[in-house]
Amino acid sequence: MQRKTIFIAGCVGVPAAYGGFETLAENLVLYREQADVPADLTVFCSRPAMGEGGPSRFHGAELVYLPLQANGVASIPYDIWSLLIARWRGADTVLLLGISGALAIPLIRLLGHTRIVTNIDGIEWRRQKWGRLASSFLRFSEWLAVRCSHVVVADNDAVADYVQTSYGASSTVIAYGGDQAVNVEAAPLPFSLPDKYALALCRIEPENNIEMILEAFARSPELPIAFVGNWESSDFGREMRNRYKKYSHVILLDPLYDLGALKTLRMGASLYVHGHSAGGTNPSLVEAMHFGKPVAAFDCGFNRRTTAGKALFFKDAEELASLVSGDSAAWAGIGEAMQILAREEYVWKTIGAQYFQIL
Repeated sequence: MQRKTIFIAGCVGVPAAYGGFETLAENLVLYREQADVPADLTVFCSRPAMGEGGPSRFHGAELVYLPLQANGVASIPYDIWSLLIARWRGADTVLLLGISGALAIPLIRLLGHTRIVTNIDGIEWRRQKWGRLASSFLRFSEWLAVRCSHVVVADNDAVADYVQTSYGASSTVIAYGGDQAVNVEAAPLPFSLPDKYALALCRIEPENNIEMILEAFARSPELPIAFVGNWESSDFGREMRNRYKKYSHVILLDPLYDLGALKTLRMGASLYVHGHSAGGTNPSLVEAMHFGKPVAAFDCGFNRRTTAGKALFFKDAEELASLVSGDSAAWAGIGEAMQILAREEYVWKTIGAQYFQIL
């Protein structure tokens, strides 16, 4: 079989140290090596984010560094530049993670026969953090990505339904794996926690219902919450921390990147609280599901699809507070259901095979 040349664009880089797309890229690299997929794989990386002196290869994949940030407004030229390099180097297929570089997709198709497979992420333009101009640009980019990509990947059935309803287009549903979170050695935590606690872990952004979760637990001292996030990265985060730090049972923690310590943190939790209202299948949710802990998720189509409707759900602070202060004996079966579902649906061996089938 002739070896394919596949490029991955749209992430900060590998090894993963940032978010879901980076974890996806890393696990595709590892899957290609482990399954001996007959393909040459290249991953674009952000030099400012990854630092100087980074490796030129990672588990058999070539790493190409660009002198731009991969997030925010800079992601647009970063992704476009990546696509142009991939086309110039004769890529058979490019996996584009996100829609920032979608402006270049029509040009890439005109220049040659490179196939574009785009993971459109969630419904990015609906996120509350974007202003009107940014939201309009993202919606146009989404339209381009759906209309001009050879294959559109949706990470959740609800996203696929949205693509079908909004554009009359089909998409391939491939979720994220989460088993990497349990397949590491546990490590000590750099802080102390109560014997019993709930856990929330996310970026501190309004659409993740940060205020709703904090308000619910402020009213419910029966169960402390350890909430991990980038509180100091925005005015919103600093406001939330300043408002709720007075509650001794609301423990607001800075980002934790050590995978072993994260495993210990998740293993010790009595309940995982997931407030995301935008996006599709969220990586932090499927990772948490692998630990067999009961999940309380904000009630939206994305979270219901990810958990097959078997989690606990809340729509406001009152419902979450009632859930937290209620009888926790009924939670045990929910945790077991989450773990069974995670082991069936959200493992990288399965996800990797699905991706390389279309790449």
